[in-house]
Amino acid sequence: MAAGLTELFYPSLCVACERKLFVGERFICLFCLQDLPRTNYHLDTGNKIAQLFWGRAEVEYATAWLYFRKGSRYRKLIHYLKYKGLKEIGESMGLLFGSEIRDSVFNEADILIPIPLHKKRLKARGYNQSEWIARGLSKALGKPLLTDNLMREKFTSTQTQKTRFERWKNVEGIFAAMRSEEITGRHILLVDDVVTTGATLEAAIHALLDAGAAKVSIAALAVADN
Repeated sequence: MAAGLTELFYPSLCVACERKLFVGERFICLFCLQDLPRTNYHLDTGNKIAQLFWGRAEVEYATAWLYFRKGSRYRKLIHYLKYKGLKEIGESMGLLFGSEIRDSVFNEADILIPIPLHKKRLKARGYNQSEWIARGLSKALGKPLLTDNLMREKFTSTQTQKTRFERWKNVEGIFAAMRSEEITGRHILLVDDVVTTGATLEAAIHALLDAGAAKVSIAALAVADN
């Protein structure tokens, strides 16, 4: 009854279009869900994300679920996830993302690992948005999630407004795997929120391969598409 009264006076709204959500809808309405700017990169192993790492890092497969475009109402999904405390939207989107790539090459991965935040940023934000995306992916793919192995050892300034070279220098050597025995010989699916230049992911890939991972693939919720 209390939940019903709350919904009556403060109805749940779609994060993207602000329409009232109906029973069974969560965070995003069916209209917006059908209209999501999907990349379908998981169907093309030579896609734009994979090409980003050619000559830079050894990546088995790479994909991003959505295009992250300026002016798009779907940018709100990432904004609310990262800056408005709506961490649950990450898991919800991760579940949808995972259900769409479950029958692709990405299901070859053994373990999912999210890009970690430095402890200072984690304390300030209260949660790691990439971990919440990975939770949904893990459930959809039926793969274990490892959240305390790959660590961000150095605190870095935000990547926003940095050039490609500045981004690369900003994250060089910042990651380390804590227990190599957990990932040695395994195929790791590295999970992130948004891919821009790929500098952060590149640093994480090298750390995992150096620690003994057999293969590293990438699954990001979105890719910047300006």
